[in-house]
Amino acid sequence: MSERRPVGIPLRVEPVVELPPVERTAVLESIRQNGKLDGALLPVLHGIQDRLGWVPPGAVPLIAAELNLSRAEVHGVVTFYHYFRRERPGRKVIYLCRAEACQAVGAAELEAHARRRLGADFHGTSRDGQYTLEPVYCLGNCACGPSLMIDRELHAYVTPAKFDELTAE
Repeated sequence: MSERRPVGIPLRVEPVVELPPVERTAVLESIRQNGKLDGALLPVLHGIQDRLGWVPPGAVPLIAAELNLSRAEVHGVVTFYHYFRRERPGRKVIYLCRAEACQAVGAAELEAHARRRLGADFHGTSRDGQYTLEPVYCLGNCACGPSLMIDRELHAYVTPAKFDELTAE
C-alpha cells in the first residue's frame, strides 16, 4: 500500500506573539512597507524603532515569520547592532557626542555631568523615565562642540549648565 500524502493548501500558522495592539500594528506596518526589499530585515527593524522607539522582544517571532527567517536570525541582528534598543526608551533620547572634536572642548565633563544629573549611564534611562542617554560618535557639528541632540533637535556649545536648562524644560 502506498503512503498517503495530504492534499490541499498548506496552512500558514502565525506564531504566538505577545505584543500590545499598538506595537503589533507598528511592526506589521513596517513589514508591509519594507518587507519586499532585498535584505528587508534592517529596513524593517529601523521602521519599527522609528515608530516605537525600540524593537520589542515580542516582535521577533512575528518579524521572523513574516520575512521567512528564523527567530535566531532576527534576534542576532537586533542584538548585534547597538543602534537597536531592546528596552523601551525614555520620553526623550539624548544623544551625546563622544567624538574627538567634542572631547577636545569639554565633552568628558559634560558626559560626567549628564550621567550624574540623569542618574543613568549610557544606554540607560533616568529614574523618572523622561530621558535615555545614548553615546554617538559624531553629530557633524564639530566646530560647535560639545554637542548633543535631544530626539532630533541639535544643540551646540553645551555646558553642564546648558544641559540642566535643556533637561529642565
